[in-house]
Amino acid sequence: MLTVLATLVVLSRVEISAMPDPGRTEAFLAAKVKRLLIRRSSRGIKPPIAANRQLSAVEAKQLFGVDCAVCHGEQGTTPTDFGRSMYPRAPSLSAPEVQQYSDAELFWIVKNGIHLSGMPAFGKVERDADIWDVVHYVRSLSSTRAGAAAADGR
Repeated sequence: MLTVLATLVVLSRVEISAMPDPGRTEAFLAAKVKRLLIRRSSRGIKPPIAANRQLSAVEAKQLFGVDCAVCHGEQGTTPTDFGRSMYPRAPSLSAPEVQQYSDAELFWIVKNGIHLSGMPAFGKVERDADIWDVVHYVRSLSSTRAGAAAADGR
């Protein structure tokens, strides 16, 4: 009986609304678990040898606009209102926490999606080569962010 009562007390304090941002503990634990699971799931994925990653990133911009911009924004650096209203929020793809993923991990995320996060799986609708192009585009966003920060004097 005490266990049931304790469970009811805990559940009465659980927030299911997507309106407020998660607390620091929830965000920290979710990020650590997500990173661990993605790292484990992406083991064995070998990035293709790309002769010209910049060309690949340029070609991917159009595909990004169709598949990704609805949440992450046209440039991938400023999530849309829709992306900011999701739970968890759609991140800026130039952010350090995104850019720290390996190419294989980014490929896995785009191909498989992330369950219960709003990140859809594109593996059934896009070719692997196109997904690698999107990975290269996401990588180009880190230099875009660095260039914008330098121009702003940061």
